[in-house]
Amino acid sequence: MQADDNFPTNRNPAENLPSTDLAGMRVDYGVLHSGSGEDTDLDETWLAGGWEPLLRHWIEQATAVGIAEPNAMVLATVSLAGGTPRPVARTVLCKGLSPAGVTFYTNYDSAKGTQLAGVPFAAATFLWPALGRQVHVRGAVEKTPPETTTLYWRSRPRESQLGAWASQQSRPVGSRAELDRILAETTERFADVDDIPVPPHWGGYLLRPDEVEFWQGRRGRLHNRIVARISADGMRVQRLQP
Repeated sequence: MQADDNFPTNRNPAENLPSTDLAGMRVDYGVLHSGSGEDTDLDETWLAGGWEPLLRHWIEQATAVGIAEPNAMVLATVSLAGGTPRPVARTVLCKGLSPAGVTFYTNYDSAKGTQLAGVPFAAATFLWPALGRQVHVRGAVEKTPPETTTLYWRSRPRESQLGAWASQQSRPVGSRAELDRILAETTERFADVDDIPVPPHWGGYLLRPDEVEFWQGRRGRLHNRIVARISADGMRVQRLQP
């Protein structure tokens, strides 16, 4: 097999890269803007209508300035494997947003599904560096009703539906060729099926926040942090020191 010129098989691709000064990397958040003419500020009054409208507005602004996958969020769960609780994080896509919480979908038998079954709490972070913004959502997690999952499932491309049936998410596989073979077999299995059903091991989760923190970068690292704490008695908004 001929080696790719850019990635020779007998060398580390990073060997000839210049060293990077990580400690010297910094962004002046004071010069970033929202792309809509809105000042890069953050005020407690912005949450007067609740946390959900502001989060939705920020996602819409990220979409407007061309940020790829503005609905991406880093989801952190707790693993109890080995007897010692350990945090585990990965990026997923937010596929639903309402005053009740944030919705995402996955394989219930995956690592994150197993972890959520053991500890039904999670934290999710939306990050838009180009806007100097973050939002942290923390709270309890529950499965979405089957009808909610079905409604979203029907909106997915057929290829994504086939992938959900083919993949035993988070489990080892011998090679890429083996995974491709499983997908081909799955595609053949559903070749004559117009509406592929929802796999029994697949569905949605709703993260119901008890805390939502909005973060806006500012000059000199004196960033704005506003947290909304939600309880049965309502929502309490506080400003936090950076």
